[in-house]
Amino acid sequence: MTTIVQVAIVGAGPAGLMAAQVLSQAGVAVHVFDTMPSVGRKFLLAGKGGLNLTHSEPADLFATRYHADGTRSAEIATWLADFDSNAVRAWALDLGIETFVGSSGHVFPKDMKAAPLLRAWLQRLRRTGVQFHMRHRWVGWGEPPRQALPATPPLEGGDGGGYHGIDLSFETPQGNVSIQAQTVVLALGGGSWARLGSDGAWVPLLQARGIEVAPLLPSNCGFDVKDGWSEHFSSRFAGQPFKSVAISCNGFHRKGEFVATATGVEGSLIYAASGLLRNHIAQKGCVTFYLDLLPDLSPERVLAEVQHPRGTRSLTSHWKSRLKIDGIKAAILYELLPKTTLNDPVALAMAFKNLPITLHAARPIDEAISSAGGVCWKNPNLEVLPDVFCAGEMLDWDAPTGGYLLTNCLASGYRVGHGILNKVSKL
Repeated sequence: MTTIVQVAIVGAGPAGLMAAQVLSQAGVAVHVFDTMPSVGRKFLLAGKGGLNLTHSEPADLFATRYHADGTRSAEIATWLADFDSNAVRAWALDLGIETFVGSSGHVFPKDMKAAPLLRAWLQRLRRTGVQFHMRHRWVGWGEPPRQALPATPPLEGGDGGGYHGIDLSFETPQGNVSIQAQTVVLALGGGSWARLGSDGAWVPLLQARGIEVAPLLPSNCGFDVKDGWSEHFSSRFAGQPFKSVAISCNGFHRKGEFVATATGVEGSLIYAASGLLRNHIAQKGCVTFYLDLLPDLSPERVLAEVQHPRGTRSLTSHWKSRLKIDGIKAAILYELLPKTTLNDPVALAMAFKNLPITLHAARPIDEAISSAGGVCWKNPNLEVLPDVFCAGEMLDWDAPTGGYLLTNCLASGYRVGHGILNKVSKL
């Protein structure tokens, strides 16, 4: 038996839910399908340590955080112009969730939690008629989407009686089911977090319809250092943070912190540069970034402190006394520098400010926070086949953590929702 619906949204993450909000508020009958047993699993897990909704920086700077080619970067800027960080805050407030700007410019709910926001959002969606179908895993198309689907039944009307549109097949605990929809929105996530449903299984399904898909790659991920850490360093310092440092690589420079892992590095500062690091590894086989252990001190000041007579003190005691360098910061110097450099004040001072760390591989995609690559869209409303739209992380774009990922997922869902309404109004 085939169920007929007006709009089928496949994927119950932020992008799919935002498209559902726009459409249902316009009176459209929306059905949301998702492989997981409940809505917004990745959204909830991402907010476990404090939900970072967006960032408060100026719009022109905000738009530069998205890594894509020139055309797509310009396109993303138009989504953000329609639904920017201020719109995210206004949307949350409309759901009864007040937000605040943290010291670093990140925007959080006042209670820091994701669950109350999601709960209020779902209540709103259900009141506007959105129906949810959980444990529905999309496994393929039925008949190919037609080249020109009719405008009837109108999106403002009912479910459409005998209307025949786009066929979708789902696996459910009760067996396979078929859905026919006038319009389909695919918001299936990227290729990371497979246990939460974002496994990239949709890639061959879209490619079978001739949709170009850029390879899914890890983003906001850790990296392995070339030749690995020594057992001494790994066993003692894996999991410890490098705080108040800066990294530089091929024009990228930023201050922050990151963490040593058993095999390499990860953390917010590494995530911010992950696209750059990943792409250089793909091109050259490895990439070197430069670590500034003392970003608040000038090279001249560092050299003066290193050259200060240390008397009978050890190097480590001297560094701690003069520069407050100890723990993992001291350990990384012993890990990477030869003894000749450790005993040469000029070379050592340069290493404090410009310590090279070479990486040779990104960690596997399922360990990544997000993925890059995805659907290479051409239509400004993100229509990839007649009456089939894509939104969210499954599109070919890349962004760092810090609210940028979530904001753009919401913005792309907003764009798709209005794109569908605008298309119908012209028919």
